[in-house]
Amino acid sequence: MQHYTVLGDDGDGVLEAAPEPVSARPAPTGERRLLAPLDAPVLGWERRPHGWCRGDACIPAAAAAGVEHAGRVDVGAFARLQGRLAVADHDHGLLAVVPLPKARAHAAAAPDFELRDTGGRTHRLSDHRGRKVALVMWASWCGCRYDLPAWQERHSELSPHGLTVVTVAMDRDAGDARPWIAEAAPDHPALVDTEGEVAALYDVFNVPTVVWIDEAGIVARPQDSQAATDLFQEMNGLSAEASLRALRRWVHEGDAGLGGPGADPGFRAPAAEGQRARAHARIAVELHRRGATAAADRHYTRAAELAPHDVTLRRGLMGLRGEDPFGDAYFALRDELGAAGIPIYRPLEAARTEA
Repeated sequence: MQHYTVLGDDGDGVLEAAPEPVSARPAPTGERRLLAPLDAPVLGWERRPHGWCRGDACIPAAAAAGVEHAGRVDVGAFARLQGRLAVADHDHGLLAVVPLPKARAHAAAAPDFELRDTGGRTHRLSDHRGRKVALVMWASWCGCRYDLPAWQERHSELSPHGLTVVTVAMDRDAGDARPWIAEAAPDHPALVDTEGEVAALYDVFNVPTVVWIDEAGIVARPQDSQAATDLFQEMNGLSAEASLRALRRWVHEGDAGLGGPGADPGFRAPAAEGQRARAHARIAVELHRRGATAAADRHYTRAAELAPHDVTLRRGLMGLRGEDPFGDAYFALRDELGAAGIPIYRPLEAARTEA
């Protein structure tokens, strides 16, 4: 048995398991299966006579029978039973676990999450039930970092009318986002997504991305490229004035601009391959933190192969790789995606045209 540290899992964060021998037939993904004993906890669950249980929740033995073999459980298949996806680095004892996409109902509930601000205080999206929320994804490696004071201004103007702006930095190191947050002096929740959890839940391809969420926690306007200033309008084609006008209309009139009450907002759920890419990215970040640069680069390369369109993932890891996210590496990425016909920015109208 080998000790694995679990990344992104809400269990105990530790797993004792063994990888399949190299000679064994690989899984369809090309990754070796991870096998754990039945008599030890697996991702926070324990085997009992009637099934796998965690607290009051149980997976019946019959449902789990297909993932149990000769006294062991296939960890990847077991994670899929719970709607999660697991990717392992056997050499370094790491296991990344991310949620799989869920079938979406007509009215999409905004995925809840829990993150800390730079002062260490914990915030949940669901804390804002009863108010409209503009969820704004940005990053220190993006020119949209200069928009943060403008988002604070929008919060100050519209908060008395029932809106809360929640900004989330897509930075792997909170220290990178901290000076930009301090300069904006926000009194709105200004959070940092160091593990890429919100990026995964909201399928954030690039920043700035904004999602509007109504008082009941339902997505009113899905992933939309929006800017709060026109500093980079020549590059991104986004209008801050149009964004503010639409936000005011939604707050004051309840019009999200999607065809009237009851219209399906079209929230984009993450794809399985994108989630697998994000799992590899989590492992890459942890390996970089441990100084295992070559191994980290292998996972970064695999993530880029799985999700070549994901600018947030690829550009967000450039700094860890010693590349300048504002320099040649970024412009090479833009050229690559442009040649493939993949847009860097996705204003809602463009995204709807593609669908």
